[in-house]
Amino acid sequence: MKTMRRLIYGEVIRSVGFVTCGFLALFFFFDFVAEVQSVGRHYAQGYRLVHALAYVTLMVPSHLYELMPIAVLIGTIFVMARLAQSSEYTILRTSGLDPWRALKTLLTLGLAFVALTFALGDYLSPIADRTAQLLKVRYTGRITVGQTGAWLKEKQTYGQFAVNVGELTADGNLKGIRIFEFDNRGLLRAMTLAESAVIAETEAWELQRAQRTEFPDQDQPTAEVTRSKLDTLHWPNRISADMVSAALLKPERMSTYDLFQYIQHLQNNAQSAQRYEIEFWKKVFYPLSCLVMVVLALPFAYLHFRSGSITTYVFGGVMAGISFFLMNNVFGYMGNLQNWQPWLTAALPGMIYTLISLTAFGWLVLRR
Repeated sequence: MKTMRRLIYGEVIRSVGFVTCGFLALFFFFDFVAEVQSVGRHYAQGYRLVHALAYVTLMVPSHLYELMPIAVLIGTIFVMARLAQSSEYTILRTSGLDPWRALKTLLTLGLAFVALTFALGDYLSPIADRTAQLLKVRYTGRITVGQTGAWLKEKQTYGQFAVNVGELTADGNLKGIRIFEFDNRGLLRAMTLAESAVIAETEAWELQRAQRTEFPDQDQPTAEVTRSKLDTLHWPNRISADMVSAALLKPERMSTYDLFQYIQHLQNNAQSAQRYEIEFWKKVFYPLSCLVMVVLALPFAYLHFRSGSITTYVFGGVMAGISFFLMNNVFGYMGNLQNWQPWLTAALPGMIYTLISLTAFGWLVLRR
């Protein structure tokens, strides 16, 4: 059995590696072509070809994380179909490789791909993607969300704060700060505008060149609005740099732990976290897609054909894998719109395709 496992593992790993390198080369080329246009547009600010090349290279881990399940599917289907075409799989079956042992062998290999995908998505990809974004913003401008920036909410014992951050600079500082302070009755109590801010390590922001406007209480109609200008203003809060980055960057680029922290922050401040909860559970279940892919590929080993090309079978498997990812995205949008349970929204596509794969596998085994 060790010889059989060594044969299958070696063939699958080589095939998956080849497919992955091909896809990465393709994405690298497309990204580099897109960045070359930015080099000409932002040349005056120092964004050169070497920076574009570094940016595209730093995006490779994110592409690798996204491509791992589909590469596992294509590589495993190719190996299973080729073994079936050359009758090698028939020899393996007569040597003691029964269907359930074959399934167990592929699932064991699939677990290794799951671990690799998890490590890419939770450790390497977020760090590389954040570094790439900060590298690009250093030479080309800023990180913003839409026309108004990112909005956050902070709840404290004596009131609530609505915070607007216009930009995130390359060194991690904030620009274009607007802070609206409300009392416990929801009435606007003060407004603070600041050109920039530095997030301190003591759960506070150091606002630079701030303008503060305080509004009188409705119980004191004769009081006047007071305005003041300050070079620096210390504002204690629990909004960390990671939370600001989470609001400015795409949630799918964040690690599972950062998403969990951001969800807790939104829930503690009575904000909707449905979108981020779905992304959190998709991050949890996404590496397990590799197991779904190897189960989906196993039935191809039982398609006994001796003539013809395996291209059609590989193409059919690729279409099945693409449909899985399309369904995964569609269920994410539907779950967000229909307010479905986040974990069920993320897990349902994998459950459906696993059931289909096992059904096809069982039917082929009983039929053959």
